[in-house]
Amino acid sequence: MNRYRILTLVALAVLVGATLGCGAGGLLLPSVTPTPTTPPTPTPAPPLPPPTEEPANALEAQVEAVYDLVGPAVVNITSVSYAYDFFFRPVPQEGAGSGFLYDTEGHIVTNYHVVDNAEELSVTLANGQTYQAEIVGTDPSNDLAVLRIEANDLPQPVALGDSDGLRVGQFVVAIGNPFGLERTLTVGVISSLGRIIQSPDGRFIGEAIQTDAAINPGNSGGPLLDLRGRVIGVNSQIVSPSHASAGIGFAVPVGTVQRVVPQLIAQGHYPHPWLGVQMLDLTPERAQAIRQTGVEVPDEGLLVLDAVQGGPTDQAGIRGGDHVVRMGNVRIPLGGDVITAINGEPVTNSQQFTVYLETETQVGDTVEVTIVRDGEERSVQAVLGERP
Repeated sequence: MNRYRILTLVALAVLVGATLGCGAGGLLLPSVTPTPTTPPTPTPAPPLPPPTEEPANALEAQVEAVYDLVGPAVVNITSVSYAYDFFFRPVPQEGAGSGFLYDTEGHIVTNYHVVDNAEELSVTLANGQTYQAEIVGTDPSNDLAVLRIEANDLPQPVALGDSDGLRVGQFVVAIGNPFGLERTLTVGVISSLGRIIQSPDGRFIGEAIQTDAAINPGNSGGPLLDLRGRVIGVNSQIVSPSHASAGIGFAVPVGTVQRVVPQLIAQGHYPHPWLGVQMLDLTPERAQAIRQTGVEVPDEGLLVLDAVQGGPTDQAGIRGGDHVVRMGNVRIPLGGDVITAINGEPVTNSQQFTVYLETETQVGDTVEVTIVRDGEERSVQAVLGERP
């Protein structure tokens, strides 16, 4: 009995000690109940400013103003020509380009290659109205053409600018219908001035404007504009392996437009100045080969092969070749004069010669032609005729 009581008391003591240990603050490590945590709320982004109707800057305002002013006067030109299939059935072929209103009489300026071989032409205005157009005049050498439509309440014509004040780096705007997307605007700068490009008839257009404003098929004939909304060129060509914009486009300068378009309206063609001469470009290599035949020529210049009988050079006394020499597989008339300058401006190839006549002279002008004959330099006067 005593032994049983002792065991009972020991058990009670152990139980009491365990209970006290659970409640006493320093006797046992307290059990820790994890406190639930709430993920931090991210700080919201500041609200976007409300849209504003004001232009972002002055350049944007000017571009918008140009489009508002000129856009209604830019037209879409559709041409239709006909080819024939194997069974000689006519197959219509459609082309497209751009143009702009030149005056209040319904005259429209565009590129020659836009209307070349066209049997039907239609013009669609910015308001969606479509009119049949007639060709008033064409000039393939400058890639320009003038159309006319009969319409009332035409938009204000586009003003013409000035070629002389243009600068490389100047902002420009092109408006046209690339790929049939009507009245598309692109913006760029003048990349270079005074470029020479080839015309549809194989001659040369001088003083062309190079731009990086996007120009694509369908832009041809549309205006290249300054930020005052004045035409400074007619978009004409691009350089691109993919036949789309590669950032190199060319425009016929407005100086050419001002010179050619009034003549196209008045008489249907442009009278090109002409000297009536067939020439060969001299290079040091060609000159050396010619000298080996016993004919003395300078290293540079234009060797006169033939002076058209009764033409300006013939009347001025300029001589063509007087004997024919075989050089390789080619027979060349030798012994003629060598043209080295016109009005004091050196000309070393036919490209320079053609560009100078087109940009600096007119039919009926008297020009001073510097020639070399028998090793001696001399000058003669020639009156320019009209190219046949």
